[in-house]
Amino acid sequence: MSEPISYEEFARLDLRVCRVVDAERIEGRKKVLKLTVDLGDERRTVVAGGAEYYSPDQFKGRLMIIVANLEPRLIAGVESKGMLLAADVEGRPIWLTVAEEVPPGTKIR
Repeated sequence: MSEPISYEEFARLDLRVCRVVDAERIEGRKKVLKLTVDLGDERRTVVAGGAEYYSPDQFKGRLMIIVANLEPRLIAGVESKGMLLAADVEGRPIWLTVAEEVPPGTKIR
């Protein structure tokens, strides 16, 4: 287990539902994909791992959970503006998704 954080620290995270509208391989990279996600009022580029397990088509149209206020980071030469959440099962990401239709941009509480 990790060290506990305060509610105030947790509340700083901006967790939202997003819809993956496009996904593509990044040339020369085997483990990451470039995704375009819809947050309701904007679209962003996010780099996601798991390309050795998932094809780009397996992401398209899916509702996923994003940390929307994460500082942008250059990954595989692409500026990633968020992080999709996944469970780590023996090194393989199992993406957290939404079971019912929810508008992109909806806050997670």
